[in-house]
Amino acid sequence: MEESTIWWLAAGAVVVTELLTGTFYLLMVAVGLVAAALAAHLGLPIALQIVSAAIVGGGAVVAWYLIKKRRPGDPSARADRNVNLDVGETIMIDSWNPDGTTSVKYRGATWTAIHRAGVTPSTGMHRVSELVGNRLLVDPV
Repeated sequence: MEESTIWWLAAGAVVVTELLTGTFYLLMVAVGLVAAALAAHLGLPIALQIVSAAIVGGGAVVAWYLIKKRRPGDPSARADRNVNLDVGETIMIDSWNPDGTTSVKYRGATWTAIHRAGVTPSTGMHRVSELVGNRLLVDPV
């Protein structure tokens, strides 16, 4: 069996493994294995094939890591409007308790609302930014 065939089979096996596990970084490793297969097709020695697989695959993994690190993360499920329909709704707050909580009427029930850490509590209209347990975390509108 030719060296290029072995590299292609290895790339295919890594892609199958990625499909089973959902680890996107394995696709970057597969790109490196494809680079090694192309190096084998060019007739380069095995050492250069391995180096090309390492440089291309490793470089792709590092590049993807840096791209992913730069992007803002997805909001948590408790702050996602698609998960909690309460997120984004407005409520009226008349007063705050000394412990930083307040009771509000919302959706026909009494809820406990809290303010974000470091924010001075104020009265008036507030927007629900996320649910923390059974409490509404609110921000001033």
